Amino acid sequence: MTYLVTGAGGFLGASIVSHLETLTEVKTLGLESDNDIVANVAEEIPPLPESDVVVHAAGLAHMIPKTAEEKQSFLDVNYQGTVNLCRALEKANVKSGIQTFVFISSVSVYGLDQGVQISEDAELLGDTPYAKSKILAETFLKDWTDQHRCNLIILRLPLIIGSKPVGNLAKLIAGIKSRKYLNIGGGEARKSMVLAKDVAELIGRIEGHSGIFNLTDLRDPSFKEISGFVSQKLGLREPLNIPMFVARLLGWTGDVLDFFPVNTDMVTKMTSDLTFDSSRAVKNLGWQPRSVIKNFDIVFE
Repeated sequence: MTYLVTGAGGFLGASIVSHLETLTEVKTLGLESDNDIVANVAEEIPPLPESDVVVHAAGLAHMIPKTAEEKQSFLDVNYQGTVNLCRALEKANVKSGIQTFVFISSVSVYGLDQGVQISEDAELLGDTPYAKSKILAETFLKDWTDQHRCNLIILRLPLIIGSKPVGNLAKLIAGIKSRKYLNIGGGEARKSMVLAKDVAELIGRIEGHSGIFNLTDLRDPSFKEISGFVSQKLGLREPLNIPMFVARLLGWTGDVLDFFPVNTDMVTKMTSDLTFDSSRAVKNLGWQPRSVIKNFDIVFE
C-alpha cells in the first residue's frame, strides 16, 4: 500500500507522514526541499507517483485575512489547490490506481460558534474565506472521486492538538504564560479537540472506507481543564476567573471602543459549548481516540 501525502511539512501533515512511514511506503508533496515532490498546490503540480491512497493535508489556516488578496489566498490554496492536485493526478494517469482519497477538512464548514454534539448532517453555513474554501473543495472532491470511482473520506477536524500547538491554543498558552489569560464564568464551556497523532493513526488504517466524519477526542475538555493543564505544565497557578457579569461589562465596553481587547462576541465564544459528534467515526471506522488532556505532550519554547 503506497501513500501520497500533501502538506507533508505542515503541522498535521508531518504527524501523518511520521506515522505512515512506520507502516508502508510514503511519498510526500510539499514546499520544503526534502519532499519527494516539491510543489505549491496553488500552482502547477509536477508529475506524481503511483499511489493507492492520497492524503490531502495541504492547506492554508490559522490566519485572519485583512485584505482581498489574503481572502483570495484561501481559495487559491484550499480550493484551487485541491483542483490542481486532482488535475495532476489525471495528467499522470495515476487516478485509476487510487483506491482512497482522504481530505483534511474542518468543522469550520458548519459555521457555528456554539452548539452541542453537532453531527456531519448539519447544514454547511460557514461563511469565512477559510470555511468557504473547504466547502468548495469538499464539493469538488465528491464529484471527482465519484467520476473516477475511488473512495472519498472527508475528515472534519476541530482544534488539532500536537506537541507544538498552533492557532487558538497557541494564543491561549501565550496568554497563560504572560498571565493575561482569564477564565470566564468558571471556564465551564467545552470545546471539541483531537490529537494529531490519533488522526494520523486512523489514516493509517482507513483505506477502503468512505464517508464524512467528525473526529474529536470524545471528551470535549473545558477551558478550565485545558488552562489548568497548561498552567501545571508551566509551573504556574491556574488562571483567575472573571464572573459572568464582569465579562459582559467588559464585552459591552469593547463593543463601543474598538481598541479594547474584549468584546461581546469574544465573551460569547468563551462561554458557549461548541462540540461535535464523532459517533459515526466510532461506529464505521473503529475510532478510539485518546483523551487530549491525558495525552497532550506540550513542547514549550
